[in-house]
Amino acid sequence: MGDVVYDAVVVGSGPNGLAAAIELARSGASVLVLEGTEAIGGGTRSSELTLPGYVHDVCSAVHPMGLLSPFFRSLPLEEHGLRWIRPEASVAHPLDDEPAVMLYRSIEKTGEGLGRDAARYSKILSPLVRQGHGLMADILSPPLAMPTHPLTFMRFGLKALWPATWFARGCFREESTRALFGGCAAHSILPLNAPFTAALGLIFMIAGHLDEWPVPAGGSRAISDALASLLRSLGGEIQTGVRITSVDELPPARVFLFDTGPDQLASIAEPVLPERYVRRLRRYRFGPGVFKLDWALEEPIPWRDKNCLLASTVHLGGRMDEIAATEAALSRGEHPTRPFVLLCQQSQFDDSRAPTGKQTGYAYCHVPAGSNVDLTEAIENQVERFAPGFKDTIRARHAMHCGDFERYNPNFVGGAITGGSADITQLMTRPVARLDPYTTPNPRVFLCSASTPPGGGVHGMCGYNAARSALRQLDKIAPGSLRA
Repeated sequence: MGDVVYDAVVVGSGPNGLAAAIELARSGASVLVLEGTEAIGGGTRSSELTLPGYVHDVCSAVHPMGLLSPFFRSLPLEEHGLRWIRPEASVAHPLDDEPAVMLYRSIEKTGEGLGRDAARYSKILSPLVRQGHGLMADILSPPLAMPTHPLTFMRFGLKALWPATWFARGCFREESTRALFGGCAAHSILPLNAPFTAALGLIFMIAGHLDEWPVPAGGSRAISDALASLLRSLGGEIQTGVRITSVDELPPARVFLFDTGPDQLASIAEPVLPERYVRRLRRYRFGPGVFKLDWALEEPIPWRDKNCLLASTVHLGGRMDEIAATEAALSRGEHPTRPFVLLCQQSQFDDSRAPTGKQTGYAYCHVPAGSNVDLTEAIENQVERFAPGFKDTIRARHAMHCGDFERYNPNFVGGAITGGSADITQLMTRPVARLDPYTTPNPRVFLCSASTPPGGGVHGMCGYNAARSALRQLDKIAPGSLRA
């Protein structure tokens, strides 16, 4: 790092750290990104986890919010190698002895599988989708920002505050519609009878009607590679293998942005932050973790309903009541024998992921924080339930427990992959209650990770929002050591 003095130093090179660095750099600031591992990307890395030639996404896999992110949409990422591949359908939700219910981009085509709910579904979703990009921008904005589409935002908000189970039962009559909504809502990693869980169900359905849930060609690492390439083209610098554990290890700069969890910020920056604020950071709750499997497969997954092969994401959990019961069990510290499973089949659409004629598979389920229970059999039984003969297609598998995720990325505390629990007590106050949640009591220190609003997902908006906050301070601060 030498004697160079930067306008901004960003600690961590996940999508939010890179997004913050890009926004700072394109505003004219000199920026250095420091990454503790030898590979950039945080939750957007890909690797041959099973066999040579099989490329697996280590964490995130399918990226509806990456495609719809207002910030990413403003960047020329395609010029830096990112190519989105869209499936024919976003979600398939197979049911026992019934056709799978499908989420297509077309509301009308989706409605064809919803029976008596088709008209009602259209009435709920169509007004939100018509202003969908503006609504997404408002949802992903800082908490106190004025919405640019207030009527649509209010229409969404009045529905979003419901528990997912109440919303589904109150709005839909068909079990298939309830199941489709429940699977989308379960991305919240919260009990589905908790307030605001309807929000995630609506957001993911709206996303699927704005554009198909895509996979990046070559793996999720293509997202971080494109962001890094763009940053360097703007004059930004990235150094890997530099793990920051103390403010004394940081080079001189005007401002410092941390793409880390609140606990890491508390440990690194404790000497320059008020004791009370540090205690609040350490009380931050991360919530449940995940157990994940990656497979090298001999052939495509043999779904009973072949329409499942059209979707980038398959939700495995049966009817909504079953999904709700398994997610509620997490709050009691239980491991369901038939967990709700989120499965992605990237190689079905991107043939660079596996040798010719072969396939990859990716699936995870939610587990109590810090769990080391091996749920390989439980997950594979759920796949076999809807795809008889699946186990016979497996050539190799790779498993990751909660501890593996935290070792892979210290932001995933206890295996929590979304930056922390988004329940009602933390939804609007992550990481702590402040008018500007990206700031800290030290005007030179900012948090830009998924532990800030709008939370988890590969969209870069936490980083972008934090960078905008930092830019408002930049000219007021002289460069120097953070201890100065």
